[in-house]
Amino acid sequence: MLKTYFIPFVFLLISFNSFSQTIDGDNSKVSFTLKSFGFNTVNGSFSGMKGAINFQPDDLSSANFKVCIDANTINTGINKRDDHLKKEDFFDVANYPEICFVATQIEKTNEGYKTTGTLTMRGVEKTIEIPFTFKNNQLIGNFKVKRLDYKVGEGTGGLTVGKEIKIKIVCVLN
Repeated sequence: MLKTYFIPFVFLLISFNSFSQTIDGDNSKVSFTLKSFGFNTVNGSFSGMKGAINFQPDDLSSANFKVCIDANTINTGINKRDDHLKKEDFFDVANYPEICFVATQIEKTNEGYKTTGTLTMRGVEKTIEIPFTFKNNQLIGNFKVKRLDYKVGEGTGGLTVGKEIKIKIVCVLN
């Protein structure tokens, strides 16, 4: 009797694992760009991407993403600025060590794909859309967020730190 239940369970487990992809954390990253003082452009990145991806272009009904990055990995090329960005008034990495996205919907578009889901940063959850392409085992998405929507740098003026952040995600799958 045990064998009868065991065989479907093993099949289900094998089927699930054959569709799930792992994230290559060493080659995946999130980069961002924003204005500072109205004219200076600040470029930076986060690494430490991890999570679960289930994406088959020919079967989007079972597709899902749950991906997080390590907020402590912020890198703008200036250590003093990076240390400040990790503090309570910006990313508050001591209390919010991860920035996460969980997809609720993935659909095909004329340009590629679009995922809708919840982005959580500093404990604030917002629904966003991320258009992306899929090629050579890479998911590449570009979108914008308003940092004040996530309470990032609330005490800074709009001229000191731009209010809109352009984000590019490159998620490499194994």
